[in-house]
Amino acid sequence: MYMIKLFLFIVPLVISSRIDQDKSSFDSISPEPKSRFAMLDDVKILANGLLQLGHGLKDFVHKTKGQINDIFQKLNIFDQSFYDLSLQTNEIKEEEKELRRATSKLQVKNEEVKNMSLELNSKLENLLEEKILLQQKVRYLEEQLTLIQNQPEIQEHPEVTSLKTFVEQQDNSIKDLLQTVEEQYRQLTQQHSQIKEIENQLKRTGIQEPTENSLSSKPRAPRTTPSLQVNETKNVEHDGSSWTLIQHRIDGSQNFNETWEKYRYGFGRLDGEFWLGLEKIYSIVKQANYILRIELEDWKDNMYYIEYSFHLGNHETNYTVHLVKITGNIPNVLPEHKDLKFSTWDHKAKEHFNCPESYSGGWWWHDVCGENNLNGKYNKLREKSRPERRKGIFWKSQNGRLYFIKSTKMLIRPTDSESFN
Repeated sequence: MYMIKLFLFIVPLVISSRIDQDKSSFDSISPEPKSRFAMLDDVKILANGLLQLGHGLKDFVHKTKGQINDIFQKLNIFDQSFYDLSLQTNEIKEEEKELRRATSKLQVKNEEVKNMSLELNSKLENLLEEKILLQQKVRYLEEQLTLIQNQPEIQEHPEVTSLKTFVEQQDNSIKDLLQTVEEQYRQLTQQHSQIKEIENQLKRTGIQEPTENSLSSKPRAPRTTPSLQVNETKNVEHDGSSWTLIQHRIDGSQNFNETWEKYRYGFGRLDGEFWLGLEKIYSIVKQANYILRIELEDWKDNMYYIEYSFHLGNHETNYTVHLVKITGNIPNVLPEHKDLKFSTWDHKAKEHFNCPESYSGGWWWHDVCGENNLNGKYNKLREKSRPERRKGIFWKSQNGRLYFIKSTKMLIRPTDSESFN
């Protein structure tokens, strides 16, 4: 800009000097060579000014190029920042989806625990009322006994004895129920805290809490299945030994497509079809070495059995079972010397994929589904198609033969039953 201003300043001077020289040429006669030399000087001055202007323009172009390069560098930095921001946005969206799924699962579990707590509270209130009535009856009978206590020939009334025994049994049942209620409340509190934590995470990320309509809905098994009482078991005699019956299926009257909690604590009726409960089985077998016996009857009334040495893990291991065959008249299909984890449709072990959903019921599947399933849907042989029967109760041998089962029994007893008794 400085060179342009200098040029604009020099040009008028040159022009004005030329005009003055022209005027002087009219006033006085001067020789021709002098006027020509003066014009050459003016041209030189003008050329020098133009040269300086060119240098100034060149410097200006270089400076402009440098500024343009800086602008391009800043644009590249902005593009990279925008790309990084888009990646972070995608990660936040994925975290949002995970949080939504976790919230949905916890809310479903929370609702189940609430229902179970309400049911237990109702049973507990009924038992407490019965206990109060029975205590009143006992007090009345004790008062009557006090009146005749001085008569030695009169013995204690049998009704009083039976009532006392009944009251003691009721007290024990109430204690067991109280323990169960406390456990349910503990689980409910834990579920509430987990839901609150996820809700806080959702609020921190600016995500609205999902509504009930947005939660994923999955078909659930009916909740009308009666649960077995804590201390209930059923013993049967076989070959002079006492066996504890842990599973029984005879007619399909009991739904076995139940939840993890039902399989854990038991369901059904001891005088019909039932599952004793994984927690009860574990509390029994952890005392000693046990044998598992499986008895099967097909639709042609053929009887089969197989026995294993039997070890069962606890809740933290998904009740992992370890089997070694001892004897039997049916091909072995449960993998030996392998840890098999128990799964249900709402609690699947990592390697079980969709075995409980595809084949119904809870079972110790291993890495391949469809070898056997004694807790599947009860199908009568001639009422269903072959694909449907494969979802029911069956036992598959290694050569591919399917034994469609009419009734099943699973029993356990200590290896050394005499010393155990």
